[in-house]
Amino acid sequence: MWYNTKATALSGIQYPILQGPFGGNMSSVQLVAAVSNAGGLGGYGAYTNTPQEIVDINQQIKAATDKPYNLNLWVSDTDATESDAMAELQYERASQLFKPYFDELSIPLPPEPEPFQSRFENQLQAILDIRPKVFSYMFGTLSEDVLEQCRRLGIITIGAATTLDEALALEATGTDMIIASGFEAGGHRPSFLDTAEASTTGTFVLVQLIREKVKVPVIAAGGIATGAGIKAALTLGADAVQIGTAFLATEESNALPVHKEMLWSDRSKYTTLTRAFTGRLGRGLTNRIAQDTNGKAAHFLPFPLQSQFMAPLRKAAMAQQQWDMVLFWGGQVAPLLKHRKAGVLMEALINDTTALFKG
Repeated sequence: MWYNTKATALSGIQYPILQGPFGGNMSSVQLVAAVSNAGGLGGYGAYTNTPQEIVDINQQIKAATDKPYNLNLWVSDTDATESDAMAELQYERASQLFKPYFDELSIPLPPEPEPFQSRFENQLQAILDIRPKVFSYMFGTLSEDVLEQCRRLGIITIGAATTLDEALALEATGTDMIIASGFEAGGHRPSFLDTAEASTTGTFVLVQLIREKVKVPVIAAGGIATGAGIKAALTLGADAVQIGTAFLATEESNALPVHKEMLWSDRSKYTTLTRAFTGRLGRGLTNRIAQDTNGKAAHFLPFPLQSQFMAPLRKAAMAQQQWDMVLFWGGQVAPLLKHRKAGVLMEALINDTTALFKG
């Protein structure tokens, strides 16, 4: 059957369908459990959580499902490495560029963000202590020692690549599976060897390039929300798919209600890659700020300081319902969404893919 792949055998799931692990508090225990209980692999994005929060979330997931699930972290969680003088200059540039939007919402500019200290190592230790069935990571590679430790602990590892070179780097260090993250996908581009702007290969081309050169299972991500997309990915050599936007729009996700409605609206037909809201390149529904600041990335703060700088503006825009000043994450496939419940979506994906392969 189509669902008997190297990825399902390795991860212990029935169907090669992974739910994208959303960061920024958009993941939920309910969504993870719904996908995993339906035979897929639910995913929880934990890069913004403290180690203790990760432990607590893991306990909640285990209480909601006895199936495998995935916890996700960011290997590189900050780009803020500049000197104090450079940081001050970047803050001044960002203030000049974004002040009109703060003025429009009648709120003051925020103070210069405090330096950010990476917390990945402590989060990683929590993962090793928890021992989830699957641990996925983005924005970099893990050391061979860490990956070997995961292997000894029975943790299946998945790295994310946006180029063939990144996939080769991930395989060389010993990761178990590789996500081929196409530029169609919503959310941040997890590039780490070159700039994200230079790493924008489409999903189905990227799957073929990686499949040709690596031996570990490949997971297609980006632009997939239907059985037809799943069949196409598997036909081109993927061992599984990862679906983000379609699950983000379901009732079980922790995205805000207005975010979900935007994904179901005509606005979802238009998406943009922008650094304006976080400092890292990501795809969301097109809005005025993303369009106005296109080509002005030199005026943005590095990630995650740009996120901190823009947080008051987002809060005020949400309160005043100025939706054209808010970034709602979403991929190019959003206009194809059909199901608002995760369980119904999983059932449709499985049935449609089965019918297509039989046909």
